[in-house]
Amino acid sequence: MKEKTLPKYLQLKQEILSWIISGQIKPDEKIPTEHEIANQFQLSRHTVRQALGELEKEGWLYKIQGSGTFVSRPKPKEQVDTKTIGIVTTYISDYIFPHIVRGAEETLREKGYRLLLASTNNDKQREKEQLEEMIREPLSGLIIEPTKSAQGNPNLGYYLSLNNHHIPYVMINARYLEVSCPCVKMDDEEGGFLLTDHLIRLGHRRIAGFFKTDDLQGVDRLRGFIRAHQQHEVPVATEYLLSYTTEEKMTKPLGVAREFLQRPKEERPTAFVCYNDELAILLLEVIRQQGLSVPDDISIVGFDDSTFATATEVKLTTIRHPKTEMGIQAAQLLIQMIEQPAAEKIGDIIYKPELIVRNSTKEI
Repeated sequence: MKEKTLPKYLQLKQEILSWIISGQIKPDEKIPTEHEIANQFQLSRHTVRQALGELEKEGWLYKIQGSGTFVSRPKPKEQVDTKTIGIVTTYISDYIFPHIVRGAEETLREKGYRLLLASTNNDKQREKEQLEEMIREPLSGLIIEPTKSAQGNPNLGYYLSLNNHHIPYVMINARYLEVSCPCVKMDDEEGGFLLTDHLIRLGHRRIAGFFKTDDLQGVDRLRGFIRAHQQHEVPVATEYLLSYTTEEKMTKPLGVAREFLQRPKEERPTAFVCYNDELAILLLEVIRQQGLSVPDDISIVGFDDSTFATATEVKLTTIRHPKTEMGIQAAQLLIQMIEQPAAEKIGDIIYKPELIVRNSTKEI
């Protein structure tokens, strides 16, 4: 079925609203005239008037007779009694994210808050759209997982707009460097260190590392991988180090791992450190396809202690991720920020990683 196109005045309304929400036009700042907008978008004055009328009715704009149309000031949060919390994650339906959401939801429901859930699919443009939608809602607060947090924050204006609209927020798993808000996360660098340290203590020296580095979790895990080598005075085998992006996660690591394993025995890696359990399970199949076995021919470690970690006959050595606890803690922090706004500034909560040793690793 063909998707219906919005009427032109509603398309224009959404465009002007994005200017307001992103901070492109600030509170009490005059917007372009009807004539200027009509010329810019090649629309009739009537269409422009319709769009501006809707925004004025909804409280986004106000008119001053003889002076023009201006952006309204956001209402103070205490004037909005919604008891609604938004959660924006990179994904909703797979891997560890349902556990995080479930923990937050139970905590929020106990305190009388309802949940508004959204996903960015780890796409920056989608993050922009979801933030815009959330700010338009009468929200009490937001829990946000940054999208590709290592690649900068093109949506900074929307985060500043959250401040302008008096909407407190907490970030999970990582935090954009420019943003000042509490963050609930794992010590990913220490987790990467513990996994690599474990393998080095088992005698491994040719250790391949596979890290998704468009998010800060992957960058930090890579940093821990390198630190463990340095602490043991073992050179990093840079020819076995691979960085990849979200878009490449189902292809690039698998192809590179296959190439590593096809090398002569004395040249191939003896262990794989994987960005997460999801990748480790995919690489287990690549290892099998090459006629090799885990852990006899090669050791492998994951990260997150997800359901994948024990889903096959090879049980993964991994790092436990405090999935449900993280959701609960993020919700508790946010409720505190909402209900005690004058309280002392809240700091980050950083979980210490726990190494879970199973049968995917072996001494050589």
